[in-house]
Amino acid sequence: MKNYDVAVIGGGPGGYVAAIRAAQLGLSTACIEGWLNDDGKPALGGTCLNVGCIPSKALLDSSHHFSFIKHEAADHGINAPGATADIHRMIARKSRIVQMFTQGIAGLFRKNKVEWLQGYGRMLADRQIEVTPTVEGSEPSTISAGHIIIATGSVPARLPPAPVDNEMIVDSTGALAFTDVPRRLGIIGAGVIGLELGSVWSRLGSKVVVLEALDDFLAPVDRQIAAEAEKILRKQGLDIRLGAKVTGTASNNREVTVNFETAEGKQQLVVDKLVVAVGRHPNTARLDGEKAGLKMDERGFIEVDEQCRTNLPGVFAVGDVVRGPMLAHKASEEGVAVAERIAGRAGHVNYATIPWVVYTWPEIAWAGKTEQELKAEAREYRVGMFPFAASGRARAMGETGGLVKMISDAETDRILGVHILGPNASELVAEAVLAMEFEGSAEDIALTIHAHPTLAEAMHEAALAVDKRALHI
Repeated sequence: MKNYDVAVIGGGPGGYVAAIRAAQLGLSTACIEGWLNDDGKPALGGTCLNVGCIPSKALLDSSHHFSFIKHEAADHGINAPGATADIHRMIARKSRIVQMFTQGIAGLFRKNKVEWLQGYGRMLADRQIEVTPTVEGSEPSTISAGHIIIATGSVPARLPPAPVDNEMIVDSTGALAFTDVPRRLGIIGAGVIGLELGSVWSRLGSKVVVLEALDDFLAPVDRQIAAEAEKILRKQGLDIRLGAKVTGTASNNREVTVNFETAEGKQQLVVDKLVVAVGRHPNTARLDGEKAGLKMDERGFIEVDEQCRTNLPGVFAVGDVVRGPMLAHKASEEGVAVAERIAGRAGHVNYATIPWVVYTWPEIAWAGKTEQELKAEAREYRVGMFPFAASGRARAMGETGGLVKMISDAETDRILGVHILGPNASELVAEAVLAMEFEGSAEDIALTIHAHPTLAEAMHEAALAVDKRALHI
C-alpha cells in the first residue's frame, strides 16, 4: 500500500490548488479525481472548470457580444444587419477553453510532482482511502496518507416536482450544452446560476421565464442593489416571477408543462426546455465518510472547525463540502490554507472579505456587510453612492446602468461593505476587498488617485460620498 504525506480527494478548485501547494511545500502528494469529460476521458478541474464557472462565462461572453451587435452596436455607428448566432460554434469554443484549462492543470501536476489517481475516493479507517479507478476493468486499490484533504465539491440540488431527465428537464450542466436556442425556456430558481443561464439564452433569443419560490429577489444581496438589478434584468427581457412555488411538471418530446402556485393561486407555464437551478448540495455521498467516523450534518456537509479540521485526526475538508459560501475562490483559499497548516505554517482565510459575483450584465459584485445586516446588528454606519450614469467612462461605453454603494462605520470610517451593480463589477470589487483586508477606511479610498476616465472612478466617488463630498454628482 502506497503512502503519501497528503492525499487530496477531489480535483476541483479546492482540491487541485491544495495539492499543488502541498507539493510546493515539499510534501509527497496525491490527488484523487474521477471526472470524465464529454469524450469519456479523465479531466481535472471539477465542476467549476468542466461544467460551471469557466464554460458558463464563455457562453455569457459569447451571448453578450451577440446581444451587443443586435441591440446596441447601432448606437456606436456599427451596422450589422442580419447578424446570426451559430450555437454549435459557441459550444465548441466553450469546450476548447475548458479543454485547454483541464490540460493545463494536468501539466501543473506534472511540474509540481503531484500524482493524479484517476478514480473516486472512499474513506476508510486510519487515514486510508480506497480508490476506485474510472478505467473499466481496473481493480480498486488502497492508499494511506499522513493527512487527507476532502475537496469533493457539490452537485446540483434536486427538486422533486421537477425531476431532471437531461432531455426536456435539465440541470445547470445540461443548460450549458443546448445545441439550439429554445424558443421558450423556463428556469426554476432566480439565484446566481438561474440568472446567469437565463441571461445567456435570453440574449440568444429565448423567451425566458424565471420562477423563484422566495418573495425577495436575490435575498443575500444588498436590497437597494437587488432592486435596481431586478429592474434592469426585467427590462432586458427576463420574466422573473417571485413567490412562485413549483408543484409539478409533465413533459413529452415537444414541451414541458410546469405547474406552480403564487399568491394569486395555481398557475401553469408551458416551455420547450426547463432548467432546474435551485442551488447545490455537498458531494459527499460517494465518500462514505460516516462509515469511517466522519462527522457530517443532516444535509451532508462535513463539520469542521475554523482551521478546516474535521473530527478525524489528520483529516481536513474544504470548499463546497463545508460551511460558508459555495464559491470556487473560497475553496481555493481554504485549500491553500490547509496545505500551509499541514506543512507547519500559518494558513489564512478571511471569511469577512470574500467577494461574491453574479455574472449578469451589468454584473453584481459585493464584499462585506449589506445595509440590512448592519441594521439587524443595530450598528451605526454611513453610506456613499455613485451611479454609473455619472461616470464619463461608463457613458462613453454606453453602460450607464447601476451604481457603487460603499458603507463605512459611523465612528471609525472603516469600510464595512461595498456593493456594485455595473459594468465589470467583478473586477472593480477587488479594490474594495483589498481595502477591507487592510482594514482601510472610506477616506483611504477617497484619498487614492484613480485614473481618468475609468470605471474605477465610481469607487472613488462613492468613497467621497460617504463624507458627503462627491464631486461629480
